[in-house]
Amino acid sequence: MDNRADVREFLMSRRAKVTPEAAGVIGGANRRVPGLRRGEVAALAGVSVEYYSKLERGAIAGASASVLEAVARALQLDDTERAHLFDLARAADGIPPSGRARRRVARAAAPRPSLQWALSAITDGVAFVRDQRQNLLATNALGHAFYSPVIGDGGRTPNLARFQFLDPAARDFYPDWDLFAEMCVGIMRAEAGRDPHDKGLQDLVGELSTRSDVFRRLWGAHDVRTHGTGTKRFHHPVVGELTLVYEELDITAEPGQVLLIYTAEPGSPSAERLRLLASWAADPADAGPRASSADRT
Repeated sequence: MDNRADVREFLMSRRAKVTPEAAGVIGGANRRVPGLRRGEVAALAGVSVEYYSKLERGAIAGASASVLEAVARALQLDDTERAHLFDLARAADGIPPSGRARRRVARAAAPRPSLQWALSAITDGVAFVRDQRQNLLATNALGHAFYSPVIGDGGRTPNLARFQFLDPAARDFYPDWDLFAEMCVGIMRAEAGRDPHDKGLQDLVGELSTRSDVFRRLWGAHDVRTHGTGTKRFHHPVVGELTLVYEELDITAEPGQVLLIYTAEPGSPSAERLRLLASWAADPADAGPRASSADRT
C-alpha cells in the first residue's frame, strides 16, 4: 500500500497548526498559508527546503531517524504524533509494524479461554478486550451488561466505531459524543499508520467514510492519539449517569489487542451504580427497581 498521501496530508496538517509565534519565527505580512511555511519548517529542522518539500510530497522512504526527529521538533509534535510519523516512515520503508506481527486473518478470532477466565476474575469493574479495528472481542460479565447498547442482540462482532458513528443510540450512551468521536478516529488513524496493510481496518474506514459525514471529516484531519488512561462519562439505559476512569493494557500474546478496565471512584455514586448494574446483569428482574432509583441520586 502506497502511504505517500497519508504522509503528505499528515505533515501539511501539522504544519498548518504551528503558528509563527509558537515557533519563534517572525511572521511577516501577507502570509498566504495557515501556520508555518515549508521553508520555515526546513530551517527549524536544519534541512534544505528541497528536502523538506520532498518529505511533504510523501517521499519519506529512506529518511533517517535524526531527520524525522528534527522534523518532529520543528512541527512541535506530541509523543503520539511523533510515533505516528515514525510509523509512516517505517511503512514507507516496508518495515513490519512496530512491535506487531502482520496478521493474515481479517475476521476477529475467538478469545482464548485463559483470557476469558482472566476477564471473568475482574468483578468490580468493566473489563473488555478490543482489537486495532475497534472490534469488541471479549468482556467480563459487568462489561457485557455495560456494553449492552453496543452488543445488542448479537450477530456480527460488536464494533465500537460502527456504534459510535452509525447507531443513533451512541449519542445517548456517550454524553460527550463529539469528544468520543474525535478519540475514536484518532486511535484508528494511529493504528492505520502502524499497519497500512490491515485490510480489515481499511474496509472499516471505507465503510464509515461512506456512511458518516462526521467520520469522513475527522479522518481527513489526520489527528492521532493514544488511549492509555483518563476519565469518561456515560449514560447507561439501566443505571443512568456514570463517570468512570480507565486504564488500557497491551495484550502481549495478541499484538494489536488491548485490555481496558473501567472503574469508578470508591464510594462515589458511579461506584454504586456499577454495583447496581452488576446486580441487573445477574438478575435483571430483581435489579430493575433499584437501578431506576439510582438515577435520582
